[in-house]
Amino acid sequence: MPAFPPRRLAAAVALCFTSLTPFAALAQEVAGAQMAQVLAPVVVTGARFDADPALAPIGAIVIHAEDIQRSGVSDVNAAIRKIGGVYGRQSLDGSPDFSLDLRGFGSNSSQNMVIVLDGVRLSENELSNAILSTIPIDSIERIEITRGGASVLYGDGATGGVINIITRRPVKFSRRGSMFVEGGQFGAGELRLSGTHAWEGFAADATLDTQRTDNYRHNNEFKQTQFAGGAQWFSDAGRVGFRYEGARQDMGLPGSLTATQFARDPRQTLTPDDAASLDSDRLTVFGQRHIGAYDLAADLSYRKKHSKASYFGDYPFAMDYDSKQTQFSPRVRHLGDVAGLLNETVAGVDLMYWTRVATSSYAADANQHSKAIYLRDELRFDATHQGRVSAGVRRELFDKNFNDKFGGGSTAYSAVQAVNAWELQASYMPLAHTTVYGKAGQSYRLATSDENAYTLTSNQPLAPQQSHDLELGASYATALQKITARIFRHELSNEIFYNPVAFANVNLAPTRREGFELDGEQRINADWSLTGHYQHVDARFTEGSNNGKQMVLVPKNTLSARVSWTPASGATADLGAQWVDSQRFGNDFTNQCSARIPSYTTVDARYARTYGQWEVALQGLNLTDKHYYSQAFGCNSGIYPADGRQFKLSARYTF
Repeated sequence: MPAFPPRRLAAAVALCFTSLTPFAALAQEVAGAQMAQVLAPVVVTGARFDADPALAPIGAIVIHAEDIQRSGVSDVNAAIRKIGGVYGRQSLDGSPDFSLDLRGFGSNSSQNMVIVLDGVRLSENELSNAILSTIPIDSIERIEITRGGASVLYGDGATGGVINIITRRPVKFSRRGSMFVEGGQFGAGELRLSGTHAWEGFAADATLDTQRTDNYRHNNEFKQTQFAGGAQWFSDAGRVGFRYEGARQDMGLPGSLTATQFARDPRQTLTPDDAASLDSDRLTVFGQRHIGAYDLAADLSYRKKHSKASYFGDYPFAMDYDSKQTQFSPRVRHLGDVAGLLNETVAGVDLMYWTRVATSSYAADANQHSKAIYLRDELRFDATHQGRVSAGVRRELFDKNFNDKFGGGSTAYSAVQAVNAWELQASYMPLAHTTVYGKAGQSYRLATSDENAYTLTSNQPLAPQQSHDLELGASYATALQKITARIFRHELSNEIFYNPVAFANVNLAPTRREGFELDGEQRINADWSLTGHYQHVDARFTEGSNNGKQMVLVPKNTLSARVSWTPASGATADLGAQWVDSQRFGNDFTNQCSARIPSYTTVDARYARTYGQWEVALQGLNLTDKHYYSQAFGCNSGIYPADGRQFKLSARYTF
């Protein structure tokens, strides 16, 4: 494992968990009178089912609805970045869907993690980010972030980890609603109406949201109108229902800049006429049933998307295609005793069919069928010390077909690829409040249709990427504080990446990601709390012509911290900061570029005040007006500037 810089590690520990012992002593003094103020209990979703608390996912970070409301974030992606401490890169199209990166996978980070919404996979067979901006933020119950290989349960791409988004479950004879309005600099505005009503055995909800912004850069306007709603019938034995989400997006594409152009004016655009649009619809039907010691569940989801883009300049072209995706995921769990020990066995099948039909020369017809079967068993063997051990396996087959009638790269291929995943996990509590754990396994990723369209050998799909994953960690948790530290290593073969020298997607020579992560939460006293996240990643080639060279677009260190003030007076305040280390430019595989993407620090804050059923808030983003960028695909070129300082004023009425 890597040698970590002592000074940086010490600074991270200090910022994440400053003066832990004095804070703990102070917190204990107020604990008896302020039990409502303690950290929320971690009740998470286990092996694709609602978990027994004793079998919660090992090492997960949980973001609760209360954390989201206090921070004032208005979309799910921002909650994952700002509260969960996940590093994200500015989107290229002005949308709030930043590219999230678990464990340092650079420009392909979105393809090396899986995002799940209520059991339905959102990650797709395209080189695009999962669209989270269509998920109503008011509907979120919690977000679970599990880092590290998880392909046994979640399949293709789950090497960096899994982000599991869970919406609110209905409560009998309850109702709630809210109206949210926000305005800010750069022509930003949003109006959101949401409501839910539950009777004895039936519940329905709906959200209508419209937002627009000119964004920081010229020709970077973003407009979105979305509707989400659903209904479900529920009882103590289970639930069945449906959910629909639809969104219409229009956006300007400002393009990239050189370092000189960025220094002169980061807000400028050289592509004032480039534009794109995206229409997406998703319908999900779900069901769960508890029968004795068994839980049965299934999700059937259908998604369609229409994407268009127009590019002007020296070589103008347009892109226009329709894609559809159908998923079906039946599964079963048995939870019971084995020789007096708590045992959980989960088995399931994942079936998916994806197809794309192109109507322009810069997109191709393609389809992909996949079918997988998995089995996972977990045993709690020591109730006193909460000892746990689990093992799982997965087998998945992919049938890929491609046809480019315009002949831009590959013209046609048909291929069947088979992959396997496995995992072993164990945890133990040797001391009160202290848990140690270990994970080992194999995860995988397959090339998307976009990547297979441009390879070194035309009509030859890339080989599957495989990763051997290892993680060791320890966690200390009480009602008032929690700190988790982990070291990890991913040994990758055939990593799928774009080679800027060959102008093609390739299977790289063996690479490695290894590092250290630290997560901390501390209730300082009745009014103040502190959270922090630190990550150190060493990503480099381990064989081949670039042996020992660092991978591109991977900051070696990232550090974020937030302090929250929540007195009983009705006012709240939240202050957050993030520091991101320097990183290699996107084409610098040989590490020959003399420059690097500079490190940067950003600060955001929010102050809110409640007046009865009203909450009024002032929010500031990038308060120091830092000029920086996190996306740059050439040496001192291909730069996509990040947002400058912005203030927003909002009001929320809850009823």
